[in-house]
Amino acid sequence: MTTYAQELRNTAKALVGSGKGILAMDESNGTCNKRFEVLGIPTTEASRQSYRELILTTPGLSELY
Repeated sequence: MTTYAQELRNTAKALVGSGKGILAMDESNGTCNKRFEVLGIPTTEASRQSYRELILTTPGLSELY
């Protein structure tokens, strides 16, 4: 196995190890707006930006699971 392939394998294992995961932050504006509409949140760029910033700046978020 090449060094690159082994490094890729090690990285993949680290990402899915116990207590690890990936937070997908690439939700489309349309999908985000649908979620907001259900909750009565304005479907504006400012609301979406605030929501994303909240997720990224929540203290201890990575320690919840």
